[in-house]
Amino acid sequence: METFVVILSEKLGTFFDLTFHNLCPNKRSPIFGDFMRNVYEDMTDMGVLKAEMERALADYNRTPGVVPMRLVLFRDAIEHITRIVRVISQPRGNMLLVGIGGSGRQSLARLSSSICEYYTFQIEVSRQYRKQEFREDIKKLYRQTGVDQKPTTFLFVDTQIADECFLEDINNILSSGEVPNLYKPEEFEEIQSNIIEAARAEGVQESLDSLFAYLIERVRNNLHVVLCLSPVGDPFRNRIRQYPALVNCTTIDWFSEWPKDALLEVAEKYLEGVDLGSVEKGSLDTMHKRVAKIFVTMHWSVARYSQKMWLELRRHNYVTPTNYLELVSGYKKLLAEKRKELSDQVNKLRNGLFKIDETREKVEVMTVELEEARKKVAEFQKQCEEYLVIIVQQKREADEQQKTVTANSEKIAAEEIKCKALADNAQKDLEEALPALEEAMKALESLNKKDLTEIKSYGRPPTLVETVMQAVMILRGNEPTWAEAKKQLGEPNFIKQLVYFDKDNISDKVLKKISAYCSQPDFQPDIIGRVSVAAKSLCMWVRAMEMYGRIYRVVEPKRARMNAALAQLAEKQAAQAEAQERLREVAEKLEMLKKEYEEKLAQKEELRKKSEEMEIKLDRADKLVSGLAGERVRWEETVKGLEEDLGYLVGDCLMAAAFVSYMGPFLSNYRDEIVSHIWIKQIRELHVPCSPRFTCDSFLSNPTIVRTWNIQGLPSDNFSTENGIIVTRGNRWPLMIDPQCQASKWIKNMETKRGLKIIDLQMPDYLRVLEAAIQMGSPVLLQNVQEELDPTLAPILNKSVTRVGARLLIRLGDKEVDYHPEFRFYLTTKLPNPHYTPETSSQTTIVNFAVKEQAQLLGIVVRRERPELEEQKDHLVLNIAAGKRKLKDLEDEILRLLNEATGSLLDDVQLVNTLQTSKVIATDVTEQLETSETTEIKIDTAREAYRPCAQRASILFFVLNDMGWIDPMYQFSLDAYIDLFNLSITKSHRSAKLEERIRFLNEYHTYAVYRYTCRGLFERHKLLFSFHMCAKILEASGNLKMDEYNFFLRGGVVLDREGQMDNPCTSWLADTYWDNITELDKLTNFHGIMNSFEQYPRDWNLWYTSSKPEKAILPGEWENSCNQMQRMLVVRSLRPDRVSFCVTAFIVSNLGSQFIEPPVLNMKSVVDDSTTKTPLIFVLSPGVDPTSSLLQLAEQSGMSQRFHALSLGQGQAPIATRMIKDGVQQGNWVFLANCHLSLSWMPQLDKLVEQLQVEEPHPSFRLWLSSSPHPDFPISILQAGIKMTTEPPTGLKANMKRLYQLITEPQFNRCTKPAKYKKLLFALCFFHSILLERKKFLQLGWNIIYGFNDSDFEVSENLLSLYLDEYEETPWDALKYLIAGVNYGGHVTDDWDRRLLTTYINDFFCEQSILAPAYKLSALDTYYIPKDGNLASYKEYISLLPGMDPPEAFGQHPNADVASQITEARTLFETLLSLQPQTTPSGVAGQSREDKVLELSADVLSKIPEEIDYEGTCKVLSTDPSPLNVVLLQEIQRYNSLLQVIRSSLVELEKGIQGLVVMSTDLEEIFNCIFDARVPPMWERAYPSQKPLAAWTRDLGQRVEQFTRWANTAHPPVLFWLSGFTFPTGFLTAVLQAAARMNNISVDTLSWEFIVSTVDDNNLVYPPKEGVWVRGLYLEGAGWDKKSSCLVEAEPMQLVCPIPTIHFKPVENKKKSGKGMYACPCYYYPNRAGASGRPSFVIGIDLKSGAMPPDHWIKRGTALLMSLDN
Repeated sequence: METFVVILSEKLGTFFDLTFHNLCPNKRSPIFGDFMRNVYEDMTDMGVLKAEMERALADYNRTPGVVPMRLVLFRDAIEHITRIVRVISQPRGNMLLVGIGGSGRQSLARLSSSICEYYTFQIEVSRQYRKQEFREDIKKLYRQTGVDQKPTTFLFVDTQIADECFLEDINNILSSGEVPNLYKPEEFEEIQSNIIEAARAEGVQESLDSLFAYLIERVRNNLHVVLCLSPVGDPFRNRIRQYPALVNCTTIDWFSEWPKDALLEVAEKYLEGVDLGSVEKGSLDTMHKRVAKIFVTMHWSVARYSQKMWLELRRHNYVTPTNYLELVSGYKKLLAEKRKELSDQVNKLRNGLFKIDETREKVEVMTVELEEARKKVAEFQKQCEEYLVIIVQQKREADEQQKTVTANSEKIAAEEIKCKALADNAQKDLEEALPALEEAMKALESLNKKDLTEIKSYGRPPTLVETVMQAVMILRGNEPTWAEAKKQLGEPNFIKQLVYFDKDNISDKVLKKISAYCSQPDFQPDIIGRVSVAAKSLCMWVRAMEMYGRIYRVVEPKRARMNAALAQLAEKQAAQAEAQERLREVAEKLEMLKKEYEEKLAQKEELRKKSEEMEIKLDRADKLVSGLAGERVRWEETVKGLEEDLGYLVGDCLMAAAFVSYMGPFLSNYRDEIVSHIWIKQIRELHVPCSPRFTCDSFLSNPTIVRTWNIQGLPSDNFSTENGIIVTRGNRWPLMIDPQCQASKWIKNMETKRGLKIIDLQMPDYLRVLEAAIQMGSPVLLQNVQEELDPTLAPILNKSVTRVGARLLIRLGDKEVDYHPEFRFYLTTKLPNPHYTPETSSQTTIVNFAVKEQAQLLGIVVRRERPELEEQKDHLVLNIAAGKRKLKDLEDEILRLLNEATGSLLDDVQLVNTLQTSKVIATDVTEQLETSETTEIKIDTAREAYRPCAQRASILFFVLNDMGWIDPMYQFSLDAYIDLFNLSITKSHRSAKLEERIRFLNEYHTYAVYRYTCRGLFERHKLLFSFHMCAKILEASGNLKMDEYNFFLRGGVVLDREGQMDNPCTSWLADTYWDNITELDKLTNFHGIMNSFEQYPRDWNLWYTSSKPEKAILPGEWENSCNQMQRMLVVRSLRPDRVSFCVTAFIVSNLGSQFIEPPVLNMKSVVDDSTTKTPLIFVLSPGVDPTSSLLQLAEQSGMSQRFHALSLGQGQAPIATRMIKDGVQQGNWVFLANCHLSLSWMPQLDKLVEQLQVEEPHPSFRLWLSSSPHPDFPISILQAGIKMTTEPPTGLKANMKRLYQLITEPQFNRCTKPAKYKKLLFALCFFHSILLERKKFLQLGWNIIYGFNDSDFEVSENLLSLYLDEYEETPWDALKYLIAGVNYGGHVTDDWDRRLLTTYINDFFCEQSILAPAYKLSALDTYYIPKDGNLASYKEYISLLPGMDPPEAFGQHPNADVASQITEARTLFETLLSLQPQTTPSGVAGQSREDKVLELSADVLSKIPEEIDYEGTCKVLSTDPSPLNVVLLQEIQRYNSLLQVIRSSLVELEKGIQGLVVMSTDLEEIFNCIFDARVPPMWERAYPSQKPLAAWTRDLGQRVEQFTRWANTAHPPVLFWLSGFTFPTGFLTAVLQAAARMNNISVDTLSWEFIVSTVDDNNLVYPPKEGVWVRGLYLEGAGWDKKSSCLVEAEPMQLVCPIPTIHFKPVENKKKSGKGMYACPCYYYPNRAGASGRPSFVIGIDLKSGAMPPDHWIKRGTALLMSLDN
């Protein structure tokens, strides 16, 4: 940016005479846009612009179906939006937004798209989403833009790249709009039909091609691609290189880190309206500003520490704006929640206190009330007694009256009975007449006018009718004539009168008359009825009347008597009633008195009860007030405390929210440092209120919860508790780094009762399970995730939940699912150090569950050693926890009752009882707690005694853990380790003395760990493991000075050469060693060591050249002043080759000799150690196959019939799965070889092994696996299993031992010539071992490493036995040829190696070896062929051989070991260093990689010589086309082209670093090489070299100088520096050609003679007559005697020595080189095998072999080198 502003200012000045400052006074670039008023303008008013943007955002959020965005639009965000809008509102404008995940790229792109009124199109990546699905989406997009003409933004994020081919398509969309083969013909037809109308209108041809082009045209006009890529890691670079349109066809916008003011603004915006309290008077800022400031510090500090953690531990952690937003919103949420929680508690307590005070007031009122009540009771008592007297008197009177009335009543009752009898009698008579009467009445009623008229109509009535009518008339008192009758019948009321006839008063006279009628025989109704119906009725009436009249005569007198009796009775009854009334009045009065009496009694009773109640209440009140008095004091204190806490919340929540948001990925030391050194410090500085003793665990959880977690399996240390809090309180779902499965164990136990679902990404239906869980609200644990998370999980991780009405919905893939708010999601990974992208970091809360110093190990020791203590401790912990919980519950219960109490507390019996019991319980519990806590202190002291064991066990576990960094296969599980620890406790020696017991246990366990681990380590790591273990144990006990240990690992690094003292011993002491000494001098114990080199140079030289300097006496006072570690530092500084010997001795003296003798792998015992659940894993190394030894083991164990082996590879997975399943059921041994060839199947295998842990396999079942080390091999299998390394044994002794192990007794005794056979067999074994072991001498061993193997030995052994049996005479030539020439020689491709092989076989297979007793196999006395004996005696002899092979055993010089030992030491240091936290030397930290490379490349560029003038030289030499001149021109060409390559690549590199050209892969390689000070491979094409960059550059200068001089003078040099030629063989051929021409002979007859000069080079002034002088060669593997001009032994520590100038002289027909000459190969550079396509060998040079035979030098590997490594 700065550069841009500078260029801009320059141009403004040049062309417009303006400065940038004039245009933009605030140094911010102007903002242009056209979305405010549809005019493209400079938007100067930030406020208006911001308001407009916020309106646009609100519009966007109101759009249905979108997930609303909460954005704070600070200046940078607004600038980004205007940029995106500006680009995408232009036709075909596309954007590339570069920034880390969570920096707002997508949100701003969506908002910008909405401002432009475009649709936003985004793909939904699911698990199966690949090219096919992507193409379908592209078709949708093309339809939307090309057919429907909808302007669309295609938003594409790099996390959606499920397949790299997506980018290829996007590259095409950007560059041409065409995606090849997108449409099938029929698909395009449909589209064609949709666009053809529009195409016609625009005059487009109707051919397929033009329509397709028209579609693409429309798509491009409506489509804007916005790509969001993250610049983290390599993919970004590679993608931009691969797909140029990503850069060429887009406008790039970088989203850099949010600036501090943006962070501030965001924080302030989020904090608006939150009450944070006020600041002290006179302060200018507000509390909001301060809190916002702290937020920013927190964010930046975490970013800084993430950097630090990467440098020190190589652990990645990214801090994105998302984390920051979560921190701020999390803070608000937490603050509100905590405020509510605390105020609720305060209110509860306050309410309690209020109720207590209220009760006290009530008690005072009640005491007064009670006195009054007592008085009233006495008064009422008196009144009641008076009433009682009156009542008794009145009762007596009433009783008298009652008696009289009763007697009267009885008399009246008797009379009543008599009257009733009279009445009954009369009534009975009457009842006889009544039926006839009723019938007559009925008959009358049935008559009507017609009937009467009928009678009336008779002029002369029938007799009977007349008779009837007469009777009627008589009764009525009329004239009994027909005429009268007719007249009467005419009367209207005739019948009515008959009905109501006064029948009671018929006179006797009338009655008599009628009786006469009635007694006539035919005066019967039936008879009359025959004549007339009406007459019949009237007849009936007459008869009835007559009957009634007759009876009535009898009844009447009876009635009169009855009436008289009744009248008398009524009088008596009236008198009786009066008496009764009087009686009732008396009774009423009496009742009233009684009632009043009872009322008084009740009142008295009530008052008595009331006063009793009051007394009870007062008693209760007393209890209440005294009971709550204690609570009151405590509650008042608590309220005070809580109110204080409420005041501190602003700061406390700040710390807690930040802790939860940011601290997950950090280890505890980083956490503590960040919190205490940065956060708390700033909170205090800015005077933000915060608790003085804030801790995250006490603030965010309570001991009860933590205790529950511990029971559920969360380790009990602080670090794990913090992790538990982060997991349960974090806003995002937790992703736990959990190599030891502690987290998953805890989660499983914690969530089981809520129906936990466990899934992993290998399950075919995991999405279905997840979906169901989201709907049901079950928790889900996703196990074993790798570094890439499935994109399908994104909506869940982002919690992209939309609210539709009352429903919460989440979109998974292509469907909407109901989202249950109770849903929980946990993720775990077993990778110990995964690298998650910033996207993943912002989607999840990464929590590092790295194992901490184990508190649980202490528990294990104590539980086994003092079970009663541990039980007591457990018991106590539970008791204390339960007690505290009980107290808390009681208090809560009291508070609840107080809160819920309505009315007076004094009536609340439950409350008083609860108080009583709680009082008792509280006292008990408090006492218990006190005793428990004191007991706990005692127990802890007793337990502490065992701390050393736990500490040692812990150290050893972390040493094991460290091994995982060295090799991916070294993974150990905590559970298995704890089992081992338990075993050690059981098996180790006991003792009554505690100190002794602890010592025994520690020693036993340390060795047990060594033994257990060694079988799974490669040889090369076993010493390292012992030393690391030793160092860690010493460090813990404080017996290791860390500055000395660090120097031991790092050596001396001199940063400032200016101030360094000059090396006083340049002749023998290399500068690197002198650097070590000058730095060593700075350590406390070594001041003055530098000067002692000036004082005692001779003594130091003697020490330096001694064969075992670690045992030699140190010069001067240093011998006495150095302890063992300090002696090691001196050895490390000067003789790194002896470091491993020092280390070995150091381990022996600190741990014991058993720690440097790894136990031999015993497979039988491994099987015994294993269970059906433990896989047995062979870690493979080249050249060893465990199958045969496994088969052997199966035979011994009787499993050979049930042994099933399978080599994994393509298509073998289903077979393997079936084999395991069968094996589990049938109890087979299943061996799956070469797991590294089937890595894609490993997750399945992992699940099968996990299955074994749960099910119960057949007890004989074992699963054997073998794999080469590979980082993708499942960690959990390695943790669950027993690991064994298989590798060839190292050392002659081990190899011989193994070969003799292969030979069986019958084999050993089968040969008919045992004497010869046994000796030659031993020689053969030795020969085989020598060949194998010789490779450790690197270049001095073999030129090429060969894979000699057991079958070579077995075939040779067979041949030996066969040929000895066949021939009497030993057939030496045949044996030697077959064994060395054919069998072993078949491997050998290098002639010089073959010469070595022959030399050895000649030494070992000769007559002497059979005849001579104890024939020596080397210059040493140790190795000889032992005397005859049985197989066991040979094995016995071998076991006595030395464990470390002296070089002389191979015919090598002691110096030969030096190179390999230095390499070994370097590896040891580098490996141990990689286990230390990396610290950056303070001086170097400032420079970035780029700066360093720029500096180095400029330096190289300045040192590169100028090109040689080829054209000029051609002209000069054109007259003399001699072979040498041709060689010169060829060399010039080669060097010139190399110099051009170097120059151009360095210039390009500089441009690449400055960003002016794209960094191609070649440039990147050059960049990395220069940074590592290596020579880029591109430059090494001219000639091979192993020199580091600086030395190589100097060497190049010298090479070019030789040819420049030659070209300039046009004369060949006198001494040729052969090493300077790129093709020395070409030069030598040219010399031979020149000699042939000069002497006129055929070049084929010429060969070389070599004469080594005995004079100094400055005496060689003229070229020799024939041939050339060659200088600058080095002799390796021998020394040179200048006087005698022959080979001699090298000086100690002299690895190479320069050889004087050699005269290469062409001679004709030279004889074979004579005796005493060693044909010495000459190599171009130290790598004798050469590199691809370019052999290193140049020529064989004959040298005098001196006192030793040539064979001696052959075994020494003596050779000439043209150039060295440095």
